[in-house]
Amino acid sequence: MLGNCESGPHVTGSESENLQCPVSLLSIRIIRAKVTSKDTLSASDCYVTLYLPTASYNKFRTQIVKDSDNPVWDEVFYFRIQTEIKNILKLEVCDADPVTKDDMQFIVHYDLAKIQPGDTVLEIFSLKPENEGSSYLYEYLEVEFKLAVSPGPPEQLISNGVLVARELSILDVKVNKEENDELLKAQKNVVLTVQESYEGTQKTSKDFDSFRFHCIKSWGPVLKVKLQRVSSREENDSDYLFVLPLKMLPVGVQVKVDLLMDGGALELYLQVMGWPQNLDVRLGYELCTGEQDFLHKRKKVVADALKKLFHLKVGLQEHEVPVVAVMATGGGVRAMTALYGHLLALQKLNILDCVSYITTASGSTWTLTNLYQNIDWSKRNLEEIIKVAKSQMLKSKLNVISIQRLKFYHKELVERVEKGHLPSFTALWALVQEAFLHDKPDYCTLSEQRQALNWGQNPLPFYTAINVKDNHISTFDFREWVEFSPYEVGFLKYGAYIRAEDFDSEFFMGKLVKKIPESRLCFLEGIWTNIFSRNLLDGLYWSSSPEEFWERWVKDMTDKSEENSMSDGYVTVYKPPSSGAGKLCEVFNDILTDRPLKGETHNFLKSLDFDKDYLQQKEFIEWKDTILDASPNKLTPVEQSLCLMDIGYFINNSGPPLLKPERNVDVIISLDYDLSQVFKQAQMLAKYCEVQRIPFPKVEPSEEDMKNPKECYVFSDDDNPKAPILVYFPLVNSTFKEYKAPGVKRTPSEMGGGEVDVNKDSSPYTTIHVTYTEENFDKLLNLSTYNILCSKDFIFKAIQSAIQKRQNI
Repeated sequence: MLGNCESGPHVTGSESENLQCPVSLLSIRIIRAKVTSKDTLSASDCYVTLYLPTASYNKFRTQIVKDSDNPVWDEVFYFRIQTEIKNILKLEVCDADPVTKDDMQFIVHYDLAKIQPGDTVLEIFSLKPENEGSSYLYEYLEVEFKLAVSPGPPEQLISNGVLVARELSILDVKVNKEENDELLKAQKNVVLTVQESYEGTQKTSKDFDSFRFHCIKSWGPVLKVKLQRVSSREENDSDYLFVLPLKMLPVGVQVKVDLLMDGGALELYLQVMGWPQNLDVRLGYELCTGEQDFLHKRKKVVADALKKLFHLKVGLQEHEVPVVAVMATGGGVRAMTALYGHLLALQKLNILDCVSYITTASGSTWTLTNLYQNIDWSKRNLEEIIKVAKSQMLKSKLNVISIQRLKFYHKELVERVEKGHLPSFTALWALVQEAFLHDKPDYCTLSEQRQALNWGQNPLPFYTAINVKDNHISTFDFREWVEFSPYEVGFLKYGAYIRAEDFDSEFFMGKLVKKIPESRLCFLEGIWTNIFSRNLLDGLYWSSSPEEFWERWVKDMTDKSEENSMSDGYVTVYKPPSSGAGKLCEVFNDILTDRPLKGETHNFLKSLDFDKDYLQQKEFIEWKDTILDASPNKLTPVEQSLCLMDIGYFINNSGPPLLKPERNVDVIISLDYDLSQVFKQAQMLAKYCEVQRIPFPKVEPSEEDMKNPKECYVFSDDDNPKAPILVYFPLVNSTFKEYKAPGVKRTPSEMGGGEVDVNKDSSPYTTIHVTYTEENFDKLLNLSTYNILCSKDFIFKAIQSAIQKRQNI
């Protein structure tokens, strides 16, 4: 945690702390370098660049020393830094080239934590060429660092031990409306720039004469004002009329400034606001207030259900109530259909009222988003809800990519961008997918699902995704779990969360800087299930008719379905073909022209810094997911946007939210919809937990179980009381072939109902199928229901073991 700072009221556990920490002045003197050239006919034209993103957005550079193998610069650069955050300086040694791009020869990443206030440190960096084909061998770079405490006031910080929010200066600027109108008539506008701010540069227009800038206070932000011709694209259209450091303005007081110019003066009204310490990003690993309140209510419901289920003479106290969760994998409409059957069976066994959490991934999310439109769905007759879903499964999907539909999608996407959402190919997929599952647009949102949780009447749903890099970095090298609930959206690893209704709004340093209307739920479903969209682009582009599209798309999905390959090394880069000839292509071109095609959303971690000791924090290490974790300048807070993907690109399992220690889950009912290999997803999750040192039972089936799997297995770890009990349900057709219900054998005429093909090579339920026959839908639904009903004793025993464990604590 942050040290050597004054803090507010002491905060225990993993909550955030408010602190006041001094700012330091860092000087960096680039002294000299020693260079040996491979080419005796030429010498280098050397310069050095400096980039310290925790102190400035700008990259600085020395002068060029021409034709020298021993360049001497002796140039000093100054930065105001916060020593309680992780400061990584990037130095680049470059060779200037007047004809081609300058040759970057070597990079130094230097952790400034090595320098303490009052120290003078001389570093001689031993250099090797960054480019193996370089003509130069850089032998060393000599740099001197000095650090002193700044005499100014301390900086206010908020930290959860991993991420740090720094004190902001918030500047409001209002331009006199009448004078601004006159300038606009003269084809001029007022240009306001605060380089140290999130907004950067803003300009007046017919509709905007009031502006707000969010700036990191310790960076010493400066307001610059000039006039510019409306039609001009030149950055230096005129000299600045006004330059003012924000520290010169009194906090909370509006100041009038008259800008003198030809023909009179322009009135500006400036006001610096104090930093509100109530962040809009919640920094903390504890459960949010909404979830805590829900659990308190839900445990009463669960306690009553358990008392009836097990005929307990005395009701359970709150601390004795076990936390039971349902965990579903993905699997397209197969997962959606089978999850309906599983939940129906849990309802019939009166176990559904004992469940506190349900987590889903990819296709299984469709079931929950449908169910949670009913505020008391778990109390209702699920068979009626299933009938509606079934009708969508049976309908033809040909019209979802008709010309008329594509024009509707185009209109929706344009309106979405106008509201402030980033343009995204995933959004197009979301609309196509919505047409698969609904007859008309669904205007529900994720935050509205709270109504189904107000009294603890239903389990709390979680939807899962992973955040990845969009430039040639595999999901096995970088991915970060992101959980979505009706209360919050957040990163498990960073302990950073925002309200569900604020997702995809713009944030800076933990503050909401631009509220964007909450997306319809279908656009979130497009993120959670976009593993199915990767061939949609080519299929649409080259098709001239809906029939041709389906033929191409299904063929591509057959070749590259996730059941055959989980896309190791997958990169989110979508490129439209260079030409096309179909009728669909004409509309499709209009949708995608000059727009980024990756799945982008606004980054709510934008610009948050890292605590100097973030790598030592237990919560961060437990959720360590990437080889880049030790490189804060490459992690998510530095990115302009998030790139959220279906978790099937890594592990097709929705378990990570349930493994959060604060949720203290006792029993996980694992529903696996994978056709490729029984136990595969459970074993992958168990291995992941082993590597991450997360308590979880080993999944070690016998050879016989691998060959002839049964309906249910129980895995536990008696040596680790923190490990949950895993009640595992693979998608198999075992005794259902002969029994239509537990203990009820099929008659000869009913044997056809037990013929459910769940073999990946021949099954009608492979992910490429988005339409089922009525017979196939009913068979899969009945199989899923039966597998739970015939295994009730396994579930009952696991829950009873969890009750006993809690009572013995």
